[in-house]
Amino acid sequence: MRLPTMNKYTLYKLIARNADLKAERHPMLDKNRFMKFLMAFMWLYYAAILVFLGVVMAMGMKYSYNGVAAFHVFDGGMLWLLICDFWFRFVLQETPAQNVQPYALLPIRRSFLMNVYLARAGLSLGNLYWGFLLVPFALIAIVIPFGWLHSFGWLLGWWLLLVANGYAYLFCRALIMKHLAWTLLPAVIHGALIAIMLVPDKNPLDMPCTLFMYGFFKWAVLPFLCTMAVIAFFYWANYRLQMGMVHDEVAKKEDRELRHTSELSFLNRYGKLGEYMKLEVRQRMRNKSVRMGFLIGLGIMLMFSLVMYFSDVYDNSIMRSFICLYNYVILGMMTLVTIMCYEGNYIDGLMSRRESILQLLTAKYYFNVLLLLIPPIILLPLMIIGKMSVWMNVGYLFFTAGVVYPMLFQMAVYNDNTLPMNTKMTGKQGNMAQQIISMVILFLPLGLEKLAGLLLGEPWGYVLLAVMGIVGLATHRLWLRNVYTRFMARRYKNMEGFRASRQG
Repeated sequence: MRLPTMNKYTLYKLIARNADLKAERHPMLDKNRFMKFLMAFMWLYYAAILVFLGVVMAMGMKYSYNGVAAFHVFDGGMLWLLICDFWFRFVLQETPAQNVQPYALLPIRRSFLMNVYLARAGLSLGNLYWGFLLVPFALIAIVIPFGWLHSFGWLLGWWLLLVANGYAYLFCRALIMKHLAWTLLPAVIHGALIAIMLVPDKNPLDMPCTLFMYGFFKWAVLPFLCTMAVIAFFYWANYRLQMGMVHDEVAKKEDRELRHTSELSFLNRYGKLGEYMKLEVRQRMRNKSVRMGFLIGLGIMLMFSLVMYFSDVYDNSIMRSFICLYNYVILGMMTLVTIMCYEGNYIDGLMSRRESILQLLTAKYYFNVLLLLIPPIILLPLMIIGKMSVWMNVGYLFFTAGVVYPMLFQMAVYNDNTLPMNTKMTGKQGNMAQQIISMVILFLPLGLEKLAGLLLGEPWGYVLLAVMGIVGLATHRLWLRNVYTRFMARRYKNMEGFRASRQG
């Protein structure tokens, strides 16, 4: 049957509509009103924080330096905002190549698809999110003393810089998905920039950044041309890199090497539970997607710990708590947010045996609890030098095992999208519901700890977390059984979703 022809604009609108509806198709958003409310709340919450910061910074910088305009002071720290924006994108933004696979078998040129997704990445509303910080700042620091025209030029310049930063992120993200060692590229560049800004008594990059942004303020041609040239370069680089990687992956072109893995015979004594424990180990040893997530988690843990050990950048109460929590939850989050999605590749075999899903869930829980032995080892030097307390580590260890993990295991009931275990570029990624759950897990414990510490004193905040975690640990058989029962109640719907989304 011949497909009806359509022009490129109509095809673009169809692809754009499918991309916009992607997250809404997930049952947690389609059926769960609370998740929709939580998504909207978190979006507005962080927007309100940025608006508040924009107003406070505009008022504070107005009198920070004698005779220096507030926006000049802000522009001197331009690189800090771009670095933060770059690393935040790892949580929220996919590469264009990850969206090409659903159209691989249709008579649509891959070059057109890549251009569509690259264009949408540049025009994404996500590039405007920092506007909640920049617009209030501009209204107070630029519009009132200098007028609207200069404000528009300044804001347009910031938007172009964020678009260029987004394309640079996409390029680095594609390289990292090709090989984890490419993480060093942005890490070294940003580390060098941070060192240049922090080590000398006076930041040598302050004046160049200020003058560059002043060009946007004055509507000078050169800054606009330079930024657009950078955008064009990274657009071209992304197109060439991701087209080649997509071609190799869709064609199943890959280097194969024989790997000898241990038989893990010591787990045989635990019967079926031991077999599922072996499955967890082998997933992280043999499968590209799972192994990369595990290694990225370890790398982030080590990076935060080393930065905190050798510098005072994160030497405040909130950042110490955040880094400690992050070290404990990151390895579990890498796999448990998408729990059962990898098992969707062989879900029919799992469902053929009575209560095999319950044994699988139990094995996953035990395995991830055992992984919690890694963070105390990494954080031990920080405890020795006094930058982290033992109470903090005990509190977050038990809270992760007894509260965070039970929250993540609830996703087993709703996840019904199969994730490929060895495809990295064109494979499907986590949806918005999973990202919202991740954000809640990262910030809920901090709020509980700080509130309890404020009311009862510092150690008691960690004691509260530990007690809540111990209760969750002691009742793990009950809530695992509950998750299993609810999963089985909707097993046919989930299995239909796993089969429909499974790659051939």
